[in-house]
Amino acid sequence: MTPAACKRIPISSARLSRLALWAALVAAVAFLAAPVRLVAQDCLACHGDASMTNSAGHSIAVDGKKFEQSIHGALGCNTCHADVKGYPHPEKVAPVQCEKCHADQANQLKGSVHTDSKDHPCTSCHGSAHEITPKTDPTSAVYPLNVPKTCGNCHANNGMAQKHGLDSVYPNYIDSIHGFALSKEGLLVAANCQSCHGSHGILSRKDPQSPTHKANIPVTCGKCHAKINANYQMGVHGQAIAKGDLNAPVCSDCHTAHAILQPTESAFRMQSTPICGNCHKDKFSTYRDTFHSQLGSLGGYVETARCWDCHEAHDVRPTADPASPVNPANLVVTCGRCHNGANLSFVQYQPHANANDRKLSPGLYFVRLFMNLLLISVLTFFIIHTILWIIRSRYNQVKAGKSGNGGNHA
Repeated sequence: MTPAACKRIPISSARLSRLALWAALVAAVAFLAAPVRLVAQDCLACHGDASMTNSAGHSIAVDGKKFEQSIHGALGCNTCHADVKGYPHPEKVAPVQCEKCHADQANQLKGSVHTDSKDHPCTSCHGSAHEITPKTDPTSAVYPLNVPKTCGNCHANNGMAQKHGLDSVYPNYIDSIHGFALSKEGLLVAANCQSCHGSHGILSRKDPQSPTHKANIPVTCGKCHAKINANYQMGVHGQAIAKGDLNAPVCSDCHTAHAILQPTESAFRMQSTPICGNCHKDKFSTYRDTFHSQLGSLGGYVETARCWDCHEAHDVRPTADPASPVNPANLVVTCGRCHNGANLSFVQYQPHANANDRKLSPGLYFVRLFMNLLLISVLTFFIIHTILWIIRSRYNQVKAGKSGNGGNHA
């Protein structure tokens, strides 16, 4: 049969009815099989009541206005509550699986210190799922100004810190130069918890991949302090870390991790020398014998020279390096920062002279030896003299007593 002949064959009305019926059945099945999208108004008819609680007494109320303004406001309720098909719904609703939409963040969490979702659900940081706002919104729990407080809910004196034996770092941070800049000055560029630790893939500082692992700290701090990091990398400390020597100091060894002070503050200057002395014990002991140290210790003078006033703070170089401020060729300039008129004779002063080292300081060694011997000799002479004087005095007393007794008897 030709196509033209097929076009001339009429289709009966009964056949058309059967086709229409099958089409309707297929459409009905497809409609019933598709998930029903429950809009907020459907659920808020019950959950909009602020006093609504579940069988355990926990609130299951939802503020409709806040939900509408949240990032989830455009979603149907059962987009997250997938087991809710309609009303009435099961008494126990399955937990929401955030990873269905936020897969990347969920993968990062799997290897982080917050991987246990029981103690660290998404809402512990982001707040109620019905009220989450974008991180750029000042009301968001993860807005830069609010991050320390959000993390402080656990990392403070009365949160997870006590439960899991964590350090209470929030009070230290909030009083630090970073915390002050953020909370008092409102500087969004100031470092907050997320700046150093990350957000979802937070790793233990013992993990080599962690931004707070000792080897990575200079780079982490260098994201904000680029110039200081460049100077540090050129110094002996940065070069040692680059070679894998983790005994060398990094930013947190000198400035601490959370209780970071302004370097020009008296509190930091007064403790800076002992900080250097933690590693340079031999130099610290000799420094304490010098005029600089004793002046600072006796009067607490902030202006007194500390280690980094002479050696620099970050670009610390060996004395033999021509660029070092303590290279002999640079001492006049270095000392001249504090001592106007410093000359070649002035800089012969030895800030780390060691009276116990004969090779390093022979003159000082023999002067000290002579003075010690002189002191010992004088003290020995007077001790012997005093003992002999006491013996002689006692002898005279006894002799005088016997003479008196003999005279009375006569």
